[in-house]
Amino acid sequence: MKMTTDHLLANPCDEEEDNMAMLCCISAPNDMFVMSRYPDEDELDITLNDEFSSLDGVKVTLSPTRLLIEVAADDTDVFNGDDHLEITHGTDVSCLADVEQTLINILKGTGTYVSELS
Repeated sequence: MKMTTDHLLANPCDEEEDNMAMLCCISAPNDMFVMSRYPDEDELDITLNDEFSSLDGVKVTLSPTRLLIEVAADDTDVFNGDDHLEITHGTDVSCLADVEQTLINILKGTGTYVSELS
C-alpha cells in the first residue's frame, strides 16, 4: 500500500495526552494515517482512515523522503491485505529529528526502528 503526503506531523510526547507519542499524515486524496502509543502500553495503535488496530512487532524505516511501515503476515488487515505501508513525504529536514524521536518512542520495546537519515 502506498500514500503520498506533503509532510509528517510528529509529537514525541504529548503531555496533555498522558505522554502519548503520535505520528500522523494526510495524503492528497484525504487518506489519514495515525500511529501512536502511550508509554505504559505494550502495543502501538495504527489508524488508517476509519480502521483501528493495535499491533506489536512493527518495523519502521525512515528516510528523508520515505516512511516504510512493515507488519507481520497476521496483521495485514491493517493495510487492506498488504504487509507494508510506504509513505512518500516532503517533510522539511529540520522537522525530521522530531519524527525520528517520535518513532523511537512509539516503537521502544514493541517494534524495530531503522534510520536512513544519514
